[in-house]
Amino acid sequence: MFKVIAIVSVILGFVIFYFILSIIRRQNEVMKWQQARIKAEIDTLENERRRIASDLHDELGPMLSAVKLQINHLEPSDESEIIALERSSAHIDEIIQRFRDISYNLLPNTLIRKGLVKAVEEFINKLNGAHRILIDFTSMELTLPPDKEINLYRIIQEIVHNTIKHARASKLLISIETPPGKLLLKTTDDGIGFNYEEKVQVALGLGLLNLYSRAEVLGGQFKVISQPGKGTTFIVDIPY
Repeated sequence: MFKVIAIVSVILGFVIFYFILSIIRRQNEVMKWQQARIKAEIDTLENERRRIASDLHDELGPMLSAVKLQINHLEPSDESEIIALERSSAHIDEIIQRFRDISYNLLPNTLIRKGLVKAVEEFINKLNGAHRILIDFTSMELTLPPDKEINLYRIIQEIVHNTIKHARASKLLISIETPPGKLLLKTTDDGIGFNYEEKVQVALGLGLLNLYSRAEVLGGQFKVISQPGKGTTFIVDIPY
């Protein structure tokens, strides 16, 4: 009798073990599928950004420059025409500069030519002085694959824009460190902060979802530390 009970217990144990193992495997498959889907969506988005940036830089930019050149060669007959041409030329200059800014935001050439650190430094230099917030960035030189560089750059870009728009901060500190086996991106501001637990319960904003998605594609973890009146800290921890 005891032998039968023991055999049944062993068989039942194997069945339960197999069932649990099947669930774990299924969860891993779902997680891999989700990561692949998110990566495909991000890759599609970056490819589209690259195409639009190329169109703005290589096609519309030269076309507007040609229009401006033609305007500058016109010979106005009176003072009103001179003023009109000058205004038109100035408007074209503004449009060309706007196209350059849009193209840069879509895909900075510095990121392709000089890498992540130089691109972030250039991005922050453009913002410092244009806004009331002071942004400080520190990092050692890094050698990363292009896909990791673009995702880290987008994470920093998203955090900076969200901080400028929502945090009411006077200072934002950004650092990239490389402790053994990982890369640690950390940002800290002295803004108004927010109740993270409440925000998660209601719904994650699109900005936070983007940050989580890109950190997940990098195989890393994304963490938010924030309280009302105590600023916000973002931490991205990825294998390196």
